[in-house]
Amino acid sequence: RQFPGCGNIVTFSQFLFIAVEGFIFEANFGRKRPAIPIRNYFIMVAMFFTVSVVNNYALNLNIAMPLHMIFRSGSLIASMALGIIILKKRYSVSKYSSIALVSLGIFTCTFMSAKQVASDSSLNQEDGPQAFLWWLLGIAALTFALLMSARMGIFQETLYKKFGKHSKEALFYNHALPLPGFLLLAPNIYQHAVLFNQSELFQVPVIGLTLPIMWFYLLMNVITQYVCIRGVFILTTECTSLTVTLVVTLRKFVSLIFSILYFQNPFTGWHWLGTAFVFVGTLMYTEVWNSLGPLLARCRRRRRPKEE
Repeated sequence: RQFPGCGNIVTFSQFLFIAVEGFIFEANFGRKRPAIPIRNYFIMVAMFFTVSVVNNYALNLNIAMPLHMIFRSGSLIASMALGIIILKKRYSVSKYSSIALVSLGIFTCTFMSAKQVASDSSLNQEDGPQAFLWWLLGIAALTFALLMSARMGIFQETLYKKFGKHSKEALFYNHALPLPGFLLLAPNIYQHAVLFNQSELFQVPVIGLTLPIMWFYLLMNVITQYVCIRGVFILTTECTSLTVTLVVTLRKFVSLIFSILYFQNPFTGWHWLGTAFVFVGTLMYTEVWNSLGPLLARCRRRRRPKEE
C-alpha cells in the first residue's frame, strides 16, 4: 500500500528464495537431472513469468487491489473455456450456470470500480479521461494474464499425465529459469530496494533485530508465498487444472476479505453483491449441494442403530 509499484521486487524475492531452496534440496546443487525434459519447463516458465509480471503491472494501471483479486477469481471461467476449446471437454448445465453467475459477479465489481475511477474527486476534468483509459488498459492486462494462466494450468495437467508427478521439481524450475528475465526489471527493483531502505525502522520480536519495516514485510510475504505456492504445485500433480483453479479462487476470496478489513479499501454494497455471486457460483461449480445430500443420508443411517 505504501509503495504500489513494488510488485517486481516482491516477485523477484519470491522467485529467488524458492529457486535457492530448490537448488539445494531438490536439484542437489545441480547434480540431479530433471524427470521432465527441460524444454517443457521453459514453455511453462515463459507463461508463469509473463502472468506474474503482467499482474503486477496491472496495479500501476489504476487497478485497485480488491478489483485485482476479484477479476483474477475469474480464472475458473477462463480455465473452463480453454478446457472446452483445447481439450474438447463438455460440462453439465449446472456448471455452465455457475460460470454465468461468476461472470456476473466479476462484471458487477468491474463496472462499479469503473464508476469509482470516473468519479474520483482527486482527479480534475483533464485527468479523469486519462485515468479511465489507464484503467481500461489495466483491465486488458488482467484479461490477458487470466487467459495465459488458464492455458498454463492446462499445459501442466497434460505434462504431468505424460511424465508423472514431480511437484517439487516443477516448483524449482518454474522459479529458477525465469531469474535472468528480472534483469530487464533491474532499475525498478533497485529503485524500490532504495525506497525500502528508507522506510521506518522496525524491531523484530524475539530476536531483537532492527531493520526497515518494508524489508520485514517482504520477508513475511516471501515465506507465506512459499508455503502457498508449494501447496498449489502439489495440487497440480494430484488434481485437474479446474480443481486447482477452484482452490486458488477460494484462497483469493479469503485474501479479498482480509484486504478489505486490514487496508480499509472502499467496498460498496454492489462489490459485496458481486463477490457473493463469485462465491456462490464457485460453490455451484463444485456441486457442494449434491455432495451434502448423500453425506447427510449416511449420517442419518449411522444414527438410527444407536437410537434403536
